Amino acid sequence: MRIGIIGAGMAGLSCGQALRHQGHDVIVFDKGRGPGGRMSTRRIDSPLGEAAFDHGAQYLTARHPAFVAQVERWAQDGHVARWSPAGLDAWVGTPAMNAPIRAMANGSDVRWNTAIDTLTYDGEWRIGHERFDAAIVAVPAEQVAPLVAAHDVALADAARSAVSDPCWTVMAAYAGTVPIDRDRLTDLGIIGSAVRNSAKPARTGPEAWVLQASADWSRTHLENDPGTVQRALLAAFADHIGARSPAVVATSVHRWRYAKVDALNHCAIWSADIRLGACGDWLLGPRIEAAWLSGQHLAEIVGSTNWNRSQQNV
Repeated sequence: MRIGIIGAGMAGLSCGQALRHQGHDVIVFDKGRGPGGRMSTRRIDSPLGEAAFDHGAQYLTARHPAFVAQVERWAQDGHVARWSPAGLDAWVGTPAMNAPIRAMANGSDVRWNTAIDTLTYDGEWRIGHERFDAAIVAVPAEQVAPLVAAHDVALADAARSAVSDPCWTVMAAYAGTVPIDRDRLTDLGIIGSAVRNSAKPARTGPEAWVLQASADWSRTHLENDPGTVQRALLAAFADHIGARSPAVVATSVHRWRYAKVDALNHCAIWSADIRLGACGDWLLGPRIEAAWLSGQHLAEIVGSTNWNRSQQNV
């Protein structure tokens, strides 16, 4: 089969990789300039050199045997390393959080800078200017319904029922070491997570912190201008550091509208009659591992499809 996948995040690339192993011809479309998504890393200039920030997911955990094996392969290839501040089963990408995604994308046919806003079906699927036997959507739930509503009402309704928390993120480079004896802190008032990014394995550059607001605060202040958000989070962090806080030498702000989803506890959805599928963390759980597993499960369903069944929710 010739299969088109919309979304080159962990779920889409995982699904595409497994489908290629089955012998299918797979093309992945993504609106981004390169691999990352919520595993992205942002780099900004500072007077002390380039500062790097994993401004989305801070780490991943590996618990399911299949994903543990995958992470161990990434580790052997130098794409991940353990990161104890988040727990014994926590890993980070090296030299940046997007390293595993980049490795997966390098082995895939990905069309970057290609936003897909509509899907057309006439017995075959048209994605962009190309035709496919099957279509898979591997984007956040909020983006699924507009794509599939005209073709699969049940899938669209499922996507609408999955709600994501937003997250405002402030990245700050400091003139010196922030005098805190831990590299990861949680629940600092309006700050849900504060991570010393520069202390992660294989990082270089000046002292760099990623400050992520709590879900409640982010939701309340979702439409605030970035400058207001930056001042609020930096002030909250400075209060925690105390008078010894070094000067901030560079900053950046990012708003994640769809940061952490309340998942539906399905592995994947596949409508065999029209050959339309969906995978992602919104179906299985708000973790990188869940996104990878969802993609793998969908590929398994596609590979063993009973074409007489109209829909499979697994």
